[in-house]
Amino acid sequence: MDVKYIVFMLALTGFIACSSGQTPLPDNGDDDITYPWEVDRKNLLPVTDMVLIYGGGEHREVTWNKARFIPYVSYTDATGHEQNLFDGFLFLEMTTGRAGAPRIFATGYYGEPAGKAEWQALVDYYFQPGMAIAALEQCIAEAELRLQTGKKRKVVIMLPEPITAGPNSNYPALPAGYWGEVDGIALDFTKDSDRITACKWYIDYVRKQFDEGAFRHLELAGFYWLAEESLHTESILPGVAAYLNRRKYSFNWIPYWKDAPDYYEWKSLKFNYAYLQPNYFFNETTPYSRLTDACTVARQYDMDVELEFDERALVNGGNRGYRLRDYMQAFTANNILPTKRVAYYQGTDALYRLYCATDEQDVALFHDFCAFVVAHQALQNQ
Repeated sequence: MDVKYIVFMLALTGFIACSSGQTPLPDNGDDDITYPWEVDRKNLLPVTDMVLIYGGGEHREVTWNKARFIPYVSYTDATGHEQNLFDGFLFLEMTTGRAGAPRIFATGYYGEPAGKAEWQALVDYYFQPGMAIAALEQCIAEAELRLQTGKKRKVVIMLPEPITAGPNSNYPALPAGYWGEVDGIALDFTKDSDRITACKWYIDYVRKQFDEGAFRHLELAGFYWLAEESLHTESILPGVAAYLNRRKYSFNWIPYWKDAPDYYEWKSLKFNYAYLQPNYFFNETTPYSRLTDACTVARQYDMDVELEFDERALVNGGNRGYRLRDYMQAFTANNILPTKRVAYYQGTDALYRLYCATDEQDVALFHDFCAFVVAHQALQNQ
C-alpha cells in the first residue's frame, strides 16, 4: 500500500498527534482527549479532609505561596512527630474585579456576573508559576522528603455558575452573549445547552492547565459547584455531572443550612458529594443544638459535613475559638468522624494565622484542631 496514502488516512482519522504529544484541545467543551494521568482512573478519587482555599479575587490580601501552605500540608505535634494533614484542597473564589465593580461567580453575591475572561483569569491565577497550586506542589514535595509517605494530595477546583436572566434571576437585563464565545459562537445563557457548554469549556481548560503543570504530588480529583443552592441551575446540573463523571471527576457541593430548599435533593441533582453547612460559627446567638441538628440532618440525607471557622477564632480576632471547639466536640459526640467526610471552611487563612500565633489559647487551639483532623483521617482509613 502506498505510504503517502497510509499517512493521509492516519491524519484523517486523528491518529497523528501534535508535536507536544496531545491533540490540541478544541474550544467547544466536547473533546475526547484523555490525558496520561487520566488513562488508568477507574473510580472517583476519595478525599477525607478537604480544606477550602480562597484566592483569585482582587480583594484578597493573602498570597498563597509555598510558606503559607506549610501548616496545611503537614502537622508537627508537641512531641516533634510530623505527619500529613489535609488530603484535599478546594480552590475557590466568590468574586473578582476592582473594588466597587466586582464580578461574581454565582448568583447571590454583589456585582455583575463574571464572563469568560474572568473565568479564565481565575484558572490562570490558580496555575500561575510558583503560586497557588504550584506552590502547594512545592510545599508537599519538601514535606515528602521528610515524611516519605508516597501519598498524593487531591485538588478540587471551583466551577462558576453560568448566570442567566429569568424569573429567579437578580440580573433580568443580561444580554444574550454577555459571557463570551466558545468555538467562535457567542453563548446564549437562556439556553441550557449553552450554559452546559460554558461549564464544559471551563472544565477542559482546567484539565489542560493541570496537565501542563506536570505535578508529581497532586491529583485533580474533582470540581466544586460554587452556588450554594440550585434554584437557578437545577436544569443544567445533571448534564455537568455527566460530563465530569465520564472522566471520573467528582462533582462536589456545599449547600448552606436548612434554609436552602434543595439541600436534601443533592443526589437527584447528580452531585457525588454534598457537605452540609451548619452555619453555627458566625453568629454567637446560634445555639449549640444547631450542630447536633446538622449531624442528624447529615445522617438523614446521607450528606457529609462542613466545619466552619475564620479569623475570629483567634483571641485577638474575636476570641471565638470556643465555637470551633464546639464543632469538634459535636462531630465527635455524634459519631460523625468514622462515617462522614469533612470540608473545612477557614475564612481566608485562619489556620495559617493560628499556626503563627503566640497566644497560649491560640497555640492550644491550633494543636487541638490539627489533632482532630489527624484523628478523623485515621478513623476514615481504618
